[in-house]
Order: sequence, then C-alpha cells, then structure tokens
Amino acid sequence: MSSDRRRAMLLGVLLICGIAFGILNSVPALEYPDYLAKLSTIRAQVLIAVFFQAAMATVYVCIAVLFYPVVKRYSKGLALSYFGFRIIGATFLFVGIGSLLLLLHLSQSLVSAGLLDAPQLQITGELLRTGRDIMNHIGMPLPWILGGLVLCWSMFKTGSVPRWLSVWGIVGAVLTVIATLLYMLDFIEMLTPTYLAMNVPTALFELSLAAFLIARGFNPPVADSDGSQGSSVRSPVSETQRTGNSFPTAR
Repeated sequence: MSSDRRRAMLLGVLLICGIAFGILNSVPALEYPDYLAKLSTIRAQVLIAVFFQAAMATVYVCIAVLFYPVVKRYSKGLALSYFGFRIIGATFLFVGIGSLLLLLHLSQSLVSAGLLDAPQLQITGELLRTGRDIMNHIGMPLPWILGGLVLCWSMFKTGSVPRWLSVWGIVGAVLTVIATLLYMLDFIEMLTPTYLAMNVPTALFELSLAAFLIARGFNPPVADSDGSQGSSVRSPVSETQRTGNSFPTAR
C-alpha cells in the first residue's frame, strides 16, 4: 500500500472521528438558566466533554498536517495559508477547554459556598459561558472553514477527488461561513433550524469525503490543458516542445 493511500485512509478515519468527537463534546446543561447549579452535579459528564474536545482538537491538528501535501501539490503559498487557518481553528478548540474547566470549578465553588445567588459570580459564569460559545462557534469555525475553502479549491484544481465533491465542499464552506457570520452579528441563534440547515451541507461533505478517501483514496493529479498536473506554477516550454519533438512523460 502506497503512502498516499495510507494517508487517504487515515484522513477518512480522522474526519469521521472529528465529527463524532464534536457531537460528544457538547454539554446541553449549559443552555439551562440554572447551568451553574447543574454543572457541579454532572461533573463526570463535563469532564467527558473536556476529553472529547481535546481529542477533537488533536484530530483537527492531524487533519491539517495530513492535508497539507494535498494543497501543496497545487500551490505552496496556498498550502501555507491553508495550514495557518486550520491551526488557528484548532487552537481555539484547545482554548475552549480552559473555559469549560473554569465553569466547572466555578460551579463547584458556588455550590459548596452557597453563593449561587451572588450577582458578581453569576456575571463571571455568564462571561465564561459566552466566551466558550464565541471560541467554539465563531473563533474555531471561521479560520477552519476558510482553510477548508483553500483545500477544496486545491482538490478541484488537481482532481485529487471527484470535482463534484470539491464543488460540494466549496458550497458547503460558503454556507457555513455565512451562518457563522450571521450568528456572530446576532442575526440568527445557534441550534435554530436556519443555523443547522446552513451547516448540514458541510457535515455531509466531510462524511462523503471520508467515505471516498477510505474506499478509493486520492485520485492521481489530472493534467490541465497545457499538460501541467494541477500546479499553479507553469514550467517554461522546452526547446523540444517548441520544435514538436516532445516525448511523453511518466505519470
């Protein structure tokens, strides 16, 4: 089995794990009005969510690293942009772990001290909860999806995956960016039908991409009309090509 085939299979598994870990790191109790009182009673659930968010962040770093050569095949400059965007997104996930642990510690301290009604501490809890939402639903998705746009464009140009799949990824990424901006500007709420509908195409794209990579792996680079293989840098025309004495090159 070639290294590209192994990378493709590993990426497929990691994409599925990333989606699964993203579901498992949720804490529904944070949406309740009395979340500070509830968190201390579900400590194990909160710690499990922390574990899966750390696992998700680690998986995202691995995905960023493994997809880097795919983007580099098209453009080294875009590959660096892609990698930077995706590492920034993963970093926000790691930071979000701290806010959740702080919320748990605050909840336990308030319950043990009987200070659940203290207004200053309620404000602190709300700031931590809002900060976690901003990091997880704005700070992480925006750079991560921008990196995804670069990735899908590169795969479209090089033919690494079927082009219809790349177009699907581009459309889904644009919708996710729009949904995130609308949420950031307070035009829509999180977990509403509109927000979820605009993010579903990206989730389905990642599942489809994972299935394709596991089953088929990356396609070999396709040649453009000038004979190049999806690279943004064009080689100078050789003397033999100008005189018509070109020879086929190995693919």
